[in-house]
Amino acid sequence: MFGLGLGKQRSKLGQWLDRRGISQQWLADKAGVGRNTIGDLASGEERAPNAKTMQKILNALRTVDPSVKADDFWPM
Repeated sequence: MFGLGLGKQRSKLGQWLDRRGISQQWLADKAGVGRNTIGDLASGEERAPNAKTMQKILNALRTVDPSVKADDFWPM
């Protein structure tokens, strides 16, 4: 699957961010994780973060959509 006109593959997380117009930098800042970590997780490769990073990301995303669950993005 590809992002919005950028021609690059996106993971479920990347697609979610694209649909809502949320930047990877915003998520990195809000979650307190590295920009490269978010970039890796938003790319086409299916990669899951460790539990601590996952929780930080989910907490940040829930400020936008309180119903977000880990299995929306990563296999559980």
